[in-house]
Amino acid sequence: MTARAAAGLAEARAAALARFDDPSGYLAQLARLVSIPTESQNPARAGDLARYLADGVGPIFAALGYACQVFDNPDGGPILLASREEGAPLTLLSYGHGDVILGQDGAWSGGRDPWTLRIEGDRAYGRGVADNKGQHLAHLTALDAVLATRGQLGFNHRFIIEMGEENGSRGFRPLVQADPAPFRADAFFASDGPRTEMGRPNITLGNRGVANFDLVCTLRAGGHHSGNWGGLLANPAIILANALASICDAQGRIRVPDWQAQPVPASVRAALAGVSRDAGALGPAVDPAWGAPGLSAMEKVTASNSFEVLAFAAGTPDRPVNAIPPSARAACQLRYVPGTDPAAILPALRRHLDAAGFGEVEIAAPDRANAIAFEATRTDPGHPWAVWIRDQVASVSGSCSVLPNSGGSNVTEVMQHDLDMPTVWLPLSYAGCNQHAPDEHILLPLMREGLEIVTAIYWALGRAEAGGGRAARARICLRP
Repeated sequence: MTARAAAGLAEARAAALARFDDPSGYLAQLARLVSIPTESQNPARAGDLARYLADGVGPIFAALGYACQVFDNPDGGPILLASREEGAPLTLLSYGHGDVILGQDGAWSGGRDPWTLRIEGDRAYGRGVADNKGQHLAHLTALDAVLATRGQLGFNHRFIIEMGEENGSRGFRPLVQADPAPFRADAFFASDGPRTEMGRPNITLGNRGVANFDLVCTLRAGGHHSGNWGGLLANPAIILANALASICDAQGRIRVPDWQAQPVPASVRAALAGVSRDAGALGPAVDPAWGAPGLSAMEKVTASNSFEVLAFAAGTPDRPVNAIPPSARAACQLRYVPGTDPAAILPALRRHLDAAGFGEVEIAAPDRANAIAFEATRTDPGHPWAVWIRDQVASVSGSCSVLPNSGGSNVTEVMQHDLDMPTVWLPLSYAGCNQHAPDEHILLPLMREGLEIVTAIYWALGRAEAGGGRAARARICLRP
């Protein structure tokens, strides 16, 4: 890097941090975004989802010279595509979601209001500050700093803001599949979710897939007195409990042969070496004996399949009566890694249940709004795009760990499978942020560091010297 380029980078980073430290800058904008109650799981908030695009992020994009197009989405919230075309050889795609889960008004501590940004020490509270308003706003702030310093980005940029992510991104993938051209790019870079360690940032290259389904055992039309009929009538709750135990043992180890993940790839194991899960003082402690044997904690949550029972009901749990219930139902979920065929998940379960003698247990489609389905994704840790981003992060923070994929699931399937591009996420939150719960917050020092890193990445991506010239920059996105 030339002295002039180094000076420009330093100026851009300083400009970004100045925007963060100025009370009328990043935090003031975040307060305005938080104040729009974008609960996508609440049908009454449909107008607020549209307002977030029109009055929230839309003016920010316009001020940065982006052209904005809003796509109607009958199956979910509207989707904004902001584009800035500079005639550069490299095109980047970024993403954020402006919708949030239910605010849970009244359940926040200390009189906090989910729709009012509240600063307490090094924490900023409000619904969406971590998931995901504060994170995509950091990208917009970084872009502003780069443009103010250089006058151009040096690359073409397309930025998606989705308003239905918390409802499973319904309609998003069909929209892209119907006309992928407006969304195509050479590479993908965005921020969502928590970093895995407090002490150093990480990049994440994909996600586990998720399959939701219900298991149902219905034996008769109504309940029958447990004294008169106990010992004579099969109990569907007991049958279903045993069926669940046949799927996963008491240590959380999967017992369905076709669900057991393949050996961890060498590149994934190498990337995860020395990486841990640190959620801070508010986070839960890891149960070391739980899950797939012979794996590290991070291999269990990112490189292995896991089965979960999300809910189990039989009879009337709040007011049990002395009756054998007629049916039982369990809401179940499989989080799975690349190498697991999503089309084979439920057929494998059916074969397993039948072989174990549970033919009366039905596999049913879940009837709930958040029963999402996403495919597993993973960009190889050795891909040039992943290596380049990792090095840029380390140049600012001193180190950077690499997660080949996270334990969660999201729209990365669209970028990798439908748009065929390498993906890198840079999480700017932390695991103890109370995401999806009352008292959601961000740690201001971590977000400030994240903003500086994002600024450095955007600056380097558009720098003439990056990769040996403008044309060579496109090569960092090619397959190895």
